[in-house]
Amino acid sequence: MRRLASILLWGGLSALGAAAFGLLATRRGETISAAWLLIAAVCTYVVAYRFYAKFLAARVFGLDDRRATPAERFNNGRDYVPTNRWVLYGHHFAAIAGAGPLVGPVLAAQFGFLPGTLWLVIGVVLAGAVQDFTILFCSLRRNGKSLGQMAKEEINPAAGVTAMLAVLFIMIILLAVLALIVVNALKASPWGLFTIACTIPIALLMGWWMKAWRPGRVGEASAVGALLLLAALIGGGYVAGNAGLARAFSHSGPALTGMIVAYGFVASVLPVWMLLCPRDYLSTFLKISTILALAVAILVVLPPLRMPALTPFATLGEGPVFAGKLFPFAFITIACGAISGFHALVASGTTPKMIAREADARFIGYGGMLMESFVGVMAMVAACTLDPGVYFAMNTTPVALAQASAVLHQAGFVVRPDIMQQLAGQMGEQTLVARAGGAPSLAVGMAQIFASVTAALGGKTLTALWYHFAIMFEALFILTTIDTGTRVGRFMLQEIVGHVWPKFGETSWYPSVVAASAVIVAGWGYFLYQGVVDPLGGINSLWPLFGIANQLLAAVALCVGTTILLKMGKARYAWVTLAPLAWLVAITMTAGWQKVFSADPRLGFLAHAASLAGSAALNAGRLIFNDRLNTLVALLFMTVVALLIVVSIREWWLVLSKRKPAVTRESPFVERAYATGD
Repeated sequence: MRRLASILLWGGLSALGAAAFGLLATRRGETISAAWLLIAAVCTYVVAYRFYAKFLAARVFGLDDRRATPAERFNNGRDYVPTNRWVLYGHHFAAIAGAGPLVGPVLAAQFGFLPGTLWLVIGVVLAGAVQDFTILFCSLRRNGKSLGQMAKEEINPAAGVTAMLAVLFIMIILLAVLALIVVNALKASPWGLFTIACTIPIALLMGWWMKAWRPGRVGEASAVGALLLLAALIGGGYVAGNAGLARAFSHSGPALTGMIVAYGFVASVLPVWMLLCPRDYLSTFLKISTILALAVAILVVLPPLRMPALTPFATLGEGPVFAGKLFPFAFITIACGAISGFHALVASGTTPKMIAREADARFIGYGGMLMESFVGVMAMVAACTLDPGVYFAMNTTPVALAQASAVLHQAGFVVRPDIMQQLAGQMGEQTLVARAGGAPSLAVGMAQIFASVTAALGGKTLTALWYHFAIMFEALFILTTIDTGTRVGRFMLQEIVGHVWPKFGETSWYPSVVAASAVIVAGWGYFLYQGVVDPLGGINSLWPLFGIANQLLAAVALCVGTTILLKMGKARYAWVTLAPLAWLVAITMTAGWQKVFSADPRLGFLAHAASLAGSAALNAGRLIFNDRLNTLVALLFMTVVALLIVVSIREWWLVLSKRKPAVTRESPFVERAYATGD
């Protein structure tokens, strides 16, 4: 009877998800509720976690709760710390869920709601969650070693050093782009800046509460943190309404750049329990509860998807938000919600050093990535429930909007200045025109959905409050990635220099901790500043580069994962990593080639630089420099990753043909000392 009930339950969920996808794909020329998009995603997630993630955990990886984890064996109270699985899930999710799942889907909504949704859901199940789970498992079995170190040991030393350098450079670009999103969201926004600033002392209080004053009282600290966070949000409204306080919390882009760089440095050198872990946990508490509340609101309000399934820009490749056709640019624009190489750095950075038992890797690795994809789906819903005219007006510069006006008008996407001014007033902003980057669009979409719920319940719409709540929600996502990413970058730099100077490679030696952190924040801080002062807003050129770098990094991670599976004698299961690897190589190399060599100035870096040659425009020189720098960085990433893929294929052939013994660097089995039910 129980087996029959299980079959009916999982069969019903599968059928419901398939029906929702069919409805989304076949409806044309008529509105459809956003609830169907939500149902399709959730049904797919639960079925994938129940069956595919379980298959990976049991058959492919063989997780064993009897084995002691690095957190238990090397517990030093600083980086290696056995952590409650829910707190660690919060830290891991907060670290991986940066700007990507929020901004990427909003930008890709230019193509319509269907392509992005399919990639978010199918991509995460077969690629993104698989990568995260695989690398977390591999690092867990290798004392928490980084992705670059594993490449060095499992493929060959030359490939490992190359991978380490590539990963480090890619990490710097990723952090710079994520920080740029925060700067654009908080620039001249006293409400948002005050609330975000308050999260730092709140997190310090929570860390002290759980570590020193009331050890293990996670629930108490969570309740206090949530109440203080709510007070900070309400206090932000008071600050914004007070002229003196508003001036104190209103800052320019360069000033915010200095603040974020300073925060990244401090967060990287402090012990994880003091700021990083409690702040990430606090952020996750807000993030997951907000996403779930948004999902419930969608089911209550049933907002229609106003953006069509496919827009003309999917095939034209001349979108005003960003140039390029659906293939390959939808798949690099939506990076983190489907698959993200950055996650491999977290899964081989802080997280494997904090897992208390191996079985938690499935929940944290695969499950954490499913939640990030869900965030991406919610972002897609919020963007596609906006009026298309409003969406394009917010995410496009006036010049680009004018160039695309004919196509927009033909598609029925009308941009009305009076509507935009009225909407800005509702959100408590002076203007919402040309607020590129995706974050403001998502905030408006979320605010309208939440305001509809409060109005339906008989209360005030509170639109301005919901808008600034959404801005805080987005900034928290990104800052938690910046602090964790800086720490992971510090680990990588210490490893690289440690080959020449062993003392520097000791993660517990404080002088190297401080020096490595300073170098990392200086690196991404430079690119952040260049993006802040870029006349085009930075996001237009840096986001495609971010997507290419991120997906190339995922290709590196999948190469390492495939190599380890083959050496473990799991060749029959190598398809779980090889299939997403082949797809990633196809889309990223195509996108990278087009971004560098396309003859269209709106798409190709070199073509855009050539179009500005001899121009008397004030910012022409800076734009040409940025294009050439982007070209150099893109070609560097593509070349290094191509070489690593070739070396990896050679290693696979040697192992499979038995020309080389299949030797892994897995740490020896050590029995767990903790009780089974702890």
